[in-house]
Amino acid sequence: MSTNFKNLFGKNDWQNFCRNNLQHIYTVLIALVFFGFGFYVATGLNNRSLNFFSAVAANNSMYIPAILEEVKSNLENKFIFWKATSTLPTTSDLNYGMVKGYVAAYNDPHTMFFTPQEAKLFTENIQGEFGGIGAQVDMKDGQVIVFAPLEGSPAEKAGIKAGDIIISVNSTSTLGMSVEQVVHLIRGEKGTGVNLEILHKGDQEISKLSIIRDVIKVPEIKTEIIDEVFVIHFYSFTANSVVSFAQALQKFLDSGKNRLLVDLRGNGGGYLEAAINITSFFLNKDQIVVVEKGNKTDGDKIIYSRGFNYFNPKVLKLVVLIDGYSASASEILAGALKENNIAKVVGEKSYGKGSVQQMETLSDGSAIKMTVAKWYTPKGVNISEAGIVPDLWATSTSATTSITHGTSTKIINLQLKKAIDILLDMK
Repeated sequence: MSTNFKNLFGKNDWQNFCRNNLQHIYTVLIALVFFGFGFYVATGLNNRSLNFFSAVAANNSMYIPAILEEVKSNLENKFIFWKATSTLPTTSDLNYGMVKGYVAAYNDPHTMFFTPQEAKLFTENIQGEFGGIGAQVDMKDGQVIVFAPLEGSPAEKAGIKAGDIIISVNSTSTLGMSVEQVVHLIRGEKGTGVNLEILHKGDQEISKLSIIRDVIKVPEIKTEIIDEVFVIHFYSFTANSVVSFAQALQKFLDSGKNRLLVDLRGNGGGYLEAAINITSFFLNKDQIVVVEKGNKTDGDKIIYSRGFNYFNPKVLKLVVLIDGYSASASEILAGALKENNIAKVVGEKSYGKGSVQQMETLSDGSAIKMTVAKWYTPKGVNISEAGIVPDLWATSTSATTSITHGTSTKIINLQLKKAIDILLDMK
């Protein structure tokens, strides 16, 4: 550590941090509860749902409300398919259909029921490497939209951008589909093709794209120095993000800079524990990271920093860059650093995905994924309703500019350039 850089840290230096805390971080990672774009997977038993389903499965003539009996009678006696190749639903299809309708009545895009086969596919889709196009997606206003294409992915190369709406996959309309169903259609073996109809943000006409799937590895972090600013481009809160972020901070330390920009644009979130630990790099133990408003069973919880804070806020100059597709764990990080007066948040209002989804596996292998908690910033802002509002606005744009530093020239995005300029002006 250079002499003129020691003041960047508090009473403990970086080496003490690595020795004393990385082991703790690895231990935490092993015990992680998975949050993929804001949900975690747990196993358990929902007795109320199971009792309902068991009654249906054991006795097809169980009592049902009168209106459902009328519908059942009409379909059995009058319905015919307009396609000769169609077949009637099985009893199992009808039973699961009733359960899906019950869950759908809660009108929450993140709460849904999975049949055993769907649950198996869903679990496979969130683990390890997979064949796909490399685009993070979510549901917004009843449409499946792209958060951001992953850097270097087939989706990015095909011209897919943040805010694009996926209209169809292989001629199958996405209307009425869940995000999980759309993702399942898009994914497939490496080297195979998938045809998409996309409505680009701001366009009036639908574009047809044919994309070859590849093995997708979700990127985590990329670092670079622009002018006198150290930039951490942070793409996703994965199981390895805490260690990767610590390594990026070590590079920041080695650079001798005191101006740090954390770029969260297009970061759709991920592991909650990763967000807590990464935020803890900058906060003391008595500072709040996020408040979790829970359900009747779990109650509310205030989540405090783990107190890794080794930066002197009077010396460190920090900016967090967000856009309309910074979501979930990204919003926790940005909100906590903003409201604890550690960083200035620059960019656009974030996506607004401040809820927790828990997946309960039921006795027959089916599952229900449901919203079980909501996230609030340290000062009580409901993230799902309000998002994170930046301190200083910088509009998203595809326009670029060049920056010359010494003998090298870099082409950077204008939104990023504005954030860097703000950081350079900070006293």
